[in-house]
Amino acid sequence: MVDRLSDAAREQALTELTDWTHDPERDAITRKFAFDDFNEAFGFMTRIALIAEKMDHHPEWSNVYNRVEILLTTHDAGGLSERDVKMARAIEGACLVRGVSAHPHQTVVAP
Repeated sequence: MVDRLSDAAREQALTELTDWTHDPERDAITRKFAFDDFNEAFGFMTRIALIAEKMDHHPEWSNVYNRVEILLTTHDAGGLSERDVKMARAIEGACLVRGVSAHPHQTVVAP
């Protein structure tokens, strides 16, 4: 079983993951992305899906045209766990490769 993060561990993770927002109702972290078009958004989701499969940890997400919203939480733990933090870091890594221009609550991804 995966353990839920303590309040202190969650706060520490959020200081590192500055573009992610804590959702206290679900004890989850969220991030929104905006792309040039649907093709870019779907390509991003495909890359993240491959990472998620390798990590065996899958995000909750939605896509509308050029926007992608990601929510990470661990259902087995009843909230945020180290698995979510690792997944968020992996998503951040994929963003760096793509040249993300970060904005508070919405990230515009360069082509």
